[in-house]
Amino acid sequence: MNKFLQDIFANQQYNKDNFFLIAGPCVVENESNVMEIAEKVATICKKLGIPYIFKASYRKANRTSASSFTGIGDEQALELIKKAGAKFSLPTLTDIHTADEAAIAAGYVDALQIPAFLCRQTELLIAAAKTGKVVNVKKGQFLSGPSMKFAVEKINNAGNGKVILTERGNSFGYQDLVVDYRNIPWMLEHGVPVVMDCTHSLQMPNQTSGITGGNPQLIETIAKAAIATGADGLFIETHPDPANAKSDGANMLKLELLEPLLEKLVKLRAAII
Repeated sequence: MNKFLQDIFANQQYNKDNFFLIAGPCVVENESNVMEIAEKVATICKKLGIPYIFKASYRKANRTSASSFTGIGDEQALELIKKAGAKFSLPTLTDIHTADEAAIAAGYVDALQIPAFLCRQTELLIAAAKTGKVVNVKKGQFLSGPSMKFAVEKINNAGNGKVILTERGNSFGYQDLVVDYRNIPWMLEHGVPVVMDCTHSLQMPNQTSGITGGNPQLIETIAKAAIATGADGLFIETHPDPANAKSDGANMLKLELLEPLLEKLVKLRAAII
């Protein structure tokens, strides 16, 4: 495991040969939802020896429809993410959308995430880098794994060597995504940890209804293939009731299904090392 990941998980008991997990709700909905998910996932990961980063977006800036839920308020949401991290001794992650947001969000979380659509935005990447936080860059749906070296270089050249790259599929026609697993070993060649986003890679975007669809029944398949091809970590959005989640419910994993899935993946990881 990379040195900065060892540092971020320093307070957790885990198997250093295991994959790590980034998981949580798509967006902060309310305090009870955040705390329920953080506690449940933390308990499972401690049991299975999986290093865990709690993830939640404090605001959703890239919704299909203008009428879609975007958040409960930036400061309130960031405070809840910070509170969950402190209560359950977890590192935390949230995404940012503009350079101005980087320093603000960095005051509350341990890692900043760059959305896939924004992975080429130089000013955003540099602003995130300059906070000194871990920067997780999601690979654009329009990019190859090898081309992500430029995102890594931008962050490194800004004085930050704490970079993670996340695969989340490539556009396949107008309303679907497909995962090219060659991107995992290709991105590993950049010398950074590589994560597989097992939920967003199953999105069916740009639906005429204005609501993104998905194929959550394939999350296990995506995750198994990612472990088999060398991914260091997995990204899984989860919710107790995806059908009523305020964002990305169509592709999230139901919270009660997470533990049996992770049990299988831990066994798979041990078998291929």
